[in-house]
Amino acid sequence: MHTPRKTNPPATAPRPGKTRLIATALASATAVIALAGCAGVEYREDICNSGEYPALSVGGTGSVCVSDKQEPPAGFVRYPEGKVPRQVDDEWDVYWNTHTLDKDGNIIDAPDAG
Repeated sequence: MHTPRKTNPPATAPRPGKTRLIATALASATAVIALAGCAGVEYREDICNSGEYPALSVGGTGSVCVSDKQEPPAGFVRYPEGKVPRQVDDEWDVYWNTHTLDKDGNIIDAPDAG
């Protein structure tokens, strides 16, 4: 008498429990990569848009962005060379919160810096 033989599923087909385990492991790995991968990335906002430069208020801490093709408006001047803020909260942006230029172009403590 001939008895039908039981066959095992193909070697490439995962077992139902194993599929869930693999899916959970992949989801966990994706979450770890997403969280750890972004940990070292820091977004920095530019002071002005491309094609513009920042100008400082004479005697105050205000600033304005001016087109590269124009001079600063009345009451504003270009920042001293090498001391131009480029990004929000960079070294020079923080510095100019408590300093300004007088009418002669000298760096002074800002009167409105409390």
